[in-house]
Amino acid sequence: MAAKIKPSDQMTYQFATSRQKRAFIRKYWALYAISVPGIVYFLIFKYIPLFGSVIAFQNYNIFKGITGSPWVGLDNFRRMFQYAEFLTILKNTILIGLYDLVFAFPFPIVLALLLNELRVMAYKRIVQTVVYMPHFLSWVIVGGVVVGVLSPSTGIVNKVIAMFGFEPIYFMGENSYIRSILIGSGIWKDSGWGTIIYLAAIAGINPELYEAGQIDGASRWRQTISITIPSIMPTIVILLLLQIGNFLDFGFERVFVFLNPLNSENGEIIDTYVYRAGLVDRQYSYTTAIGLFKSVVGLALIVAGNTFSKKMTGESLY
Repeated sequence: MAAKIKPSDQMTYQFATSRQKRAFIRKYWALYAISVPGIVYFLIFKYIPLFGSVIAFQNYNIFKGITGSPWVGLDNFRRMFQYAEFLTILKNTILIGLYDLVFAFPFPIVLALLLNELRVMAYKRIVQTVVYMPHFLSWVIVGGVVVGVLSPSTGIVNKVIAMFGFEPIYFMGENSYIRSILIGSGIWKDSGWGTIIYLAAIAGINPELYEAGQIDGASRWRQTISITIPSIMPTIVILLLLQIGNFLDFGFERVFVFLNPLNSENGEIIDTYVYRAGLVDRQYSYTTAIGLFKSVVGLALIVAGNTFSKKMTGESLY
């Protein structure tokens, strides 16, 4: 008779006998069945398209296909780094990604810590709802709201500037403001939604730790510094590593809705450039090489960040 494997058993599936493995599968068949749609999704939309990356090494012709297009080796990658416009766009992407990491990433953490200090539950729920709501707006709507707020003629920001006797500023028409607009709009849209994970992590902290801190005379600020932040640090590290992996993947829609010929010098990133050069100008091999370069850089960053985090904090993705 096949032995039943209980959750409390010390023997793992890896070291189980074939009979125990069959018993394990029979017991947890529902979980395997639930996972099938997810596996099929990743196979179809994530893994199979990877084979299309070979066109980065070809002079791809849409009529000849992958098998009929001539191979050009690393020519597309050489062109990428020799093209002055791409180097400017790469600099924009790195700077915007760095600003997002420095300014936008800590914002949900601070907001979650502030929400955790609210003691009136009705008021806390209202505040949470208000800061969550922008997440459900599309970037097209957010772009329209931001453009309207910053309008030089009817925008509330320029009306306040005019009250102090200064000339209105055309924010969307100057290169010096576009990066701040991109980061600020992202904070407004997504910071409230990002607090959900941190509030869940805070809710899981053992209340006895706070009781011990109160007995020792620790203030609320001291409890936050010595108990709350260290307790949620594993969550912070994991989310930081995930964001580092997407460092060059700032998002097409988030930038495209704000771009215009007056601010594209500092605002255009790799994603918008790939759209313009790949889909509009039909340079498929060249833009595939750019996308492959971006993926390799993201992989290198997440591996390096994960290794560094494992050595320094003991927390890692794998």
